[in-house]
Amino acid sequence: MRKFFKHYWGWLVAVVVILGLFWIPLPYYVEGPGSADNLKAFVTVKQHPDKRKGKFMLTSVGLAPARPITWLYAQLNPHYDVVSDEEVNGGQDSATYDRVQTFYMQSAINEAIATAYGAAHQTYHKTYQGIYVLTVQSNSKFKNKIKVGDTITKVNGKHFANAQGYQRYIASRGVGKSITVTYQHAGKMKRATAPLIKLSTHRAGIGIGLTDNVKVTTKIPVKVDPGEIGGPSAGLMFSLQIYQQLTDHNLRHGQKIAGTGTINPDGSVGEIGGIDKKIIAAKEAGATIFFAPYVKPTKTILALEADHQTNYQMAKATAKKYAPKMRVVPVTSFKQAVHYLETH
Repeated sequence: MRKFFKHYWGWLVAVVVILGLFWIPLPYYVEGPGSADNLKAFVTVKQHPDKRKGKFMLTSVGLAPARPITWLYAQLNPHYDVVSDEEVNGGQDSATYDRVQTFYMQSAINEAIATAYGAAHQTYHKTYQGIYVLTVQSNSKFKNKIKVGDTITKVNGKHFANAQGYQRYIASRGVGKSITVTYQHAGKMKRATAPLIKLSTHRAGIGIGLTDNVKVTTKIPVKVDPGEIGGPSAGLMFSLQIYQQLTDHNLRHGQKIAGTGTINPDGSVGEIGGIDKKIIAAKEAGATIFFAPYVKPTKTILALEADHQTNYQMAKATAKKYAPKMRVVPVTSFKQAVHYLETH
């Protein structure tokens, strides 16, 4: 045995080092270009197939737990970054983070359906289900009851049409007053009673971060399956794909069109993260046009961030350097994106 180790200890050390490079977890994530997928594979509108040439492409950012070998690769590749756990998930555990990202994606799909159906003059209906819990403050009296991913449907037996309605009613009760919250958790309805706390705004509140939970139903059935992709940034491109199928307008003219951006209830397009990496993913998939959100920065933002770049500015700079043949188009709304495609 001693002779064996004497002759082969160098090889054994090398094997251990190699295994460590590939398997030892680090407290970071590696972020880089993801994929640019054909949205035809994601969207099904009953009796409205997409027979037009070209593609609308959903771009994504690749994200994976860091290992020594991938950490080193990210240091050497300009398209990759190393980011901390906190930057990625805000301190949430993986299951909670994934749940929130899945909700964001479903919300993006719902708004995309509503936007596309409205623009195509097709019947749709929005149902406000309640307020979706994104975070629970450590000082909230509900922290051991309400969890991230729950949907609050009633407060003291009252259901409101939007989050502002809930917030106004709760604030009117006063700090220290107890309220009873009805909420949906893991598919079951539950109730919890606790006193309100004083928020940073000095108003009474439950102590949660929230967003609207809205369900959209349509007369013409539509199904959108995003697979494993999460987050809200696919809204604009989903809207365009659904609208293309509903109207059968030849928007693409045979081109491969990529893009990104959230879609808001008023049809405006919001900014997202990782747009430089999405440009690279689109370029590798052969896209010739890329829709990039443009939100004019406020004076406050410019004062705080002297080197602030909008999504459009970052996308254009990245394309100029790495994808000079790709045309980056700034968009502020769904209508603007459609108008561009109709006129070019």
